[in-house]
Amino acid sequence: MHPTRKRRLLLILALVAVAGVATALIAMALQRNVAYLYTPHEVLGGTAGDNVRSGEARFRLGGMVAKDSFKRAPGSMEAHFEVDDGDARLPVVYTGILPDLFRENQSVVATGRMQGDVFVAEEVLAKHDETYMPKEVADKMGAAHKKHNVQDKTTPAEGAP
Repeated sequence: MHPTRKRRLLLILALVAVAGVATALIAMALQRNVAYLYTPHEVLGGTAGDNVRSGEARFRLGGMVAKDSFKRAPGSMEAHFEVDDGDARLPVVYTGILPDLFRENQSVVATGRMQGDVFVAEEVLAKHDETYMPKEVADKMGAAHKKHNVQDKTTPAEGAP
């Protein structure tokens, strides 16, 4: 093989190898940052996957903050509350400042991991007004409402403006 062709071939092979390594690193970084949304029923029922229940996977938990479930010890940043989807309740622990709009009977999306039977949240997001709910949470809550014959609060009743 001619030396010029050999150099070109080695250069092309090196570029392909570098592109492959870069693609693999990008794919791994993106996969690590993906957080799937599950409801308490999916987590407790096992349909979310074994790695979710074992605490290996980071995921988002969506639902409503259960009535009379919020507790915070005086002088502590640790908040305890339960997330409800109509079928199941999952206890949540979060250490930090909660969003201003966080309150009971409001939708919430928390990102974190399971630790035993408790979801340990790293981040908590609350809805921003009385009509908004994240689409994924609204879809899953709508399915739970249909299952239990509950009027869905995210859609207006018939005849309402």
